[in-house]
Amino acid sequence: MRNTRALTMIGVSLILALAAVVVAAQWIAGQSSGNNNKVAVAVLDISMGARITPELVRMVDWPANSMPAGAVVDLKSIEGRITRTNIQRGEPVLEIKLAPAGTTGGLSAVVAEGKRAMTVRVNDVVGVAGFALPGNFVDILVNTQSDSRGDNAVREQAISKIVLERILVLAIAQESNRDDTKPKVVNAVTLELTPEQVEMLDLARSVGTLSLVLRNQIDPKSANTSGATKSSLLDDGKPRTAAAPPLAAAAPVAAAAPAPAPRPPQPKAERAGDKVEVIKGLERSSQQF
Repeated sequence: MRNTRALTMIGVSLILALAAVVVAAQWIAGQSSGNNNKVAVAVLDISMGARITPELVRMVDWPANSMPAGAVVDLKSIEGRITRTNIQRGEPVLEIKLAPAGTTGGLSAVVAEGKRAMTVRVNDVVGVAGFALPGNFVDILVNTQSDSRGDNAVREQAISKIVLERILVLAIAQESNRDDTKPKVVNAVTLELTPEQVEMLDLARSVGTLSLVLRNQIDPKSANTSGATKSSLLDDGKPRTAAAPPLAAAAPVAAAAPAPAPRPPQPKAERAGDKVEVIKGLERSSQQF
């Protein structure tokens, strides 16, 4: 009877232990699912200006305490949307990287609100040897003739000046995809500009030649230069001279010759009176005063 009682206690203990394990597993699973959210993530590399399809994204679990701002949690809400930037494989799809709903495909979908896209012709030098890629920022330099008024005349002199800074490159040639593996020399670059910058760029293109200057992606500082002219380049035409050699040490002053001994005072002679000659006719006489 004792053996039966012992076996019964062992069986009850095993049942209670199994029930505890099941309850703990359910509780842990509930806690884990409560701390995760579903987020849309790119399955493949998605290029700028592409249309989102179900084959390009999928929903994955993402920790709730590290959700990126603007993350997409509903796959149906982004179906058919156009991407404004490149999205890499495994990267979460953010609302800021998508064009507004209803936007058609093409380059117009990636132009920011209030901005314009303008294409300028470049060559292998002007286009920074192909290193200006979509997503980069460039400065625009114009070389032209400036009017400088003299006394009564107007002179023209060459000047190079940065007229636009931190301009976003939208596309090169007819491609808006970015390939960092190698530079690509093209004959046209499309830039994102404000309406005022579009007017400035169009004027600069008509009055001179343009060059693109590649700048640091995270450098927001303005150059604020006055431009380079021929006179400033050549230092007003004056040749640069070497620095003057240091002055030689002055030669020691020769010892001064001894001053002559003072002469003893001489007794003063009595001053003779003034003598005047008087001539009267043939007679001559002298008078002493």
